[in-house]
Amino acid sequence: MTTKEFAKILQDKLTSEYGVDLSVASHQQIYRALALICRQMMSENHKKFQSKAIGTGSKQVYYLCMEFLMGRSLKMSLFNLGLNDAAQKALAEADISLDSIYEEEPDAGLGNGGLGRLAACYLDGMATTSICGTGYSILYEYGIFKQKIVDGWQQERADNWLPGGQVWLKSHPDQAVEVRFDGEIHENWDHGFHYIQHTNYNSVMAIPSDMYVQGYDGKGVAKLRLWQAKAPDFDMSSFSLGNYNTAMSKNASAELISKVLYPNDNHVEGKILRLRQQYFLSAASIGDIVQSHLSTYGTLENLPDKVAIQLNDTHPTLAIPEMMRILLDECGFGWDKSFDICQKVFSYTNHTVMAEALEKWNVDIFKMTLPRIYQIVVEMDRRAREKLEAAFPGDQGKINYMALIGDNQVRMANICAYTANSINGVSKLHSEIIKESVFHDYYLFKPQAFKNVTNGIAYRRWLLASNPELCKLLDETIGTGYKHDAADLSKLNKFAEDKTVLKRLNEIKLDNKKNFAAYLEKSTGQVIDPSSIFDCQVKRMHEYKRQHLNALNIAAQYLYLKENPNADFIPKTYIFGAKAAPGYYMAKQMIRMICKLGDLINNDPAVREKLRVVYLEEYCVSLSEHLMPAAEVSEQISLAGTEASGTGNMKFMLNGAITLGTLDGANVEIADAAGKENELIFGMLTPEVNNLKQVGYHPNAFIMGDDVANAALNFLERGWNGENFHEVTQNLRSSDPYMVMADFKDYRRAQADLQRLYADREHWAKMSLKNIANSGIFSADRAVLDYARDIWHASAVK
Repeated sequence: MTTKEFAKILQDKLTSEYGVDLSVASHQQIYRALALICRQMMSENHKKFQSKAIGTGSKQVYYLCMEFLMGRSLKMSLFNLGLNDAAQKALAEADISLDSIYEEEPDAGLGNGGLGRLAACYLDGMATTSICGTGYSILYEYGIFKQKIVDGWQQERADNWLPGGQVWLKSHPDQAVEVRFDGEIHENWDHGFHYIQHTNYNSVMAIPSDMYVQGYDGKGVAKLRLWQAKAPDFDMSSFSLGNYNTAMSKNASAELISKVLYPNDNHVEGKILRLRQQYFLSAASIGDIVQSHLSTYGTLENLPDKVAIQLNDTHPTLAIPEMMRILLDECGFGWDKSFDICQKVFSYTNHTVMAEALEKWNVDIFKMTLPRIYQIVVEMDRRAREKLEAAFPGDQGKINYMALIGDNQVRMANICAYTANSINGVSKLHSEIIKESVFHDYYLFKPQAFKNVTNGIAYRRWLLASNPELCKLLDETIGTGYKHDAADLSKLNKFAEDKTVLKRLNEIKLDNKKNFAAYLEKSTGQVIDPSSIFDCQVKRMHEYKRQHLNALNIAAQYLYLKENPNADFIPKTYIFGAKAAPGYYMAKQMIRMICKLGDLINNDPAVREKLRVVYLEEYCVSLSEHLMPAAEVSEQISLAGTEASGTGNMKFMLNGAITLGTLDGANVEIADAAGKENELIFGMLTPEVNNLKQVGYHPNAFIMGDDVANAALNFLERGWNGENFHEVTQNLRSSDPYMVMADFKDYRRAQADLQRLYADREHWAKMSLKNIANSGIFSADRAVLDYARDIWHASAVK
């Protein structure tokens, strides 16, 4: 499209929507007009794509996830539609910068972190590879909270993203699905027919809104269908009697379901609301999938040939008993046939080895909230126990451990593992760990179901759209094929000894660091030195991700520089970005410790030229797009065997940062791809961690005799300015569940290696080049094609 044609479309949209001319339109009006143009084009492309898919009988893939961390949509939509140049020029002619328009859009923060961002990346991957993909989630009115750091403490503020984000959503009230909670179940027989009656239930209507994701330069478009909870009708009789509160509270309790992303569930009310959210998502989505299949094929007999449903983690598990309910109660299928369909249709991705994350629901809460689903799960459990008895005769312990209900709890992970045709981990290491530990018994029971699909990222967002200078160098050296196929990045390997290219890489990195420093100063007032090393750890704040290991080393470096002011030390800027779950006390203490340590260092004239700490408040997708091109060191320091995969590590690698990490999650594959010599690997390996757990881990054994560890712990314990961090240090000295102290010495060794390697600028550039060149395997396009081939058995729409 020419600049002139685009300018006309934009002007027409501004006139029809807001009655203004481009020359006087506000930035907000321009943003909305551009969003509407993109949405309309993507909606039309989606219709064409779907009619092709149905015409060729292609399999539909449905991706169910409680979170989709979409970030901003305008930049990528214009980019994938091939309109970014035309838009930029059309606005430039009116003396408006497109970048300033991008800033008008709020992040769609419908997720907490990695899980939700992965789901968003997979929609992009499905669209780009022309797999027919639909994501399902909840239209949370308030996304993940907005983070404010006040005197070192995290405070949560509501994230009211909808006013600016609504423009991407097309609502379809005519396609609403009714979801029923509570009440009683009666079984009736009528002329030999058995039917179920659900009485005294509370209805909630699920109203769908659709958002589109355009594939890069292709014909494919994915759809994200988000469900909003509404009361089915207004209680007019109470209202007429003057009982306004009663009338309003019925509405409010229905609409609470889609009010906030994940309620804080360290109390009973929170648990019930979270269970209701999970069933609401599952029931609305399954109702919609069945309805759409019936309108195309008129029968459910061929459902497994035409539909694949991926459960992303255990949150949407209730889709399985809900599908059983529809097949049994509404279609009159027998149990065996219904269960056979479910087994063929559902597959499950496990995302964690943490026992607390394998959800279990108290039977009493479950039974009261979802009476019919509970009956179905009880029958599934009874039949599963029979099957397991046949597989493991007399091994009651194993059967009880694998059962769907046990210890007065409904076990979501076991429902998935028992039913799904495929159970996959999200990195090679993680997929092995789940076979050896979490699901070992299920691996013995159905080994053929266990697969691996290493996570991938929508790499164009973090490279093509975020790092234009690096793309220019790539275009000149390897051509533009990498924009379509990330595997093409490997062509950069042959420039590993090219001094001109290596020099250029260092210059590009420095420019990106200057840009980030300018952005940081403008948005927060913090000043950092672009010639210092940018060492970054950005991810959820959690003990297993071990941000406190990083902080302990910063404290040690601070003490060292105080004692040796003339030491040879390359200046370093440590950049943190993380939100802690609202109810996670230790994580909030870790944030406070990092922020206070930063204040102390940044205000100390003796060290601040050599050491700086930046805490990025409100870390989100759009902030990540600014940071990734500037990062030089990627901190991936979780205890080996605890991080399933990670995807931030892939974004850093793609932009040429060196991984400083343990051999955990996808770090293993990153080191394999780029070469171990091009990463900074430290710490125990998973088998060593397990051995240490078995013999009994005592942090004191590692602290005694280590003067640096002792000094850093004592320093943080004593604190300064009347504040101390004894809760964190006490945890490290007594239980230290994630073995920070066991890895601390080797972490310091890796940090010293980093200083040494960074001093040789050409060698560092070569390490950086090797990371960029070998990051192609971590593309979401590749991951989606792995799923399509090995799990969904779905092919691209031609």
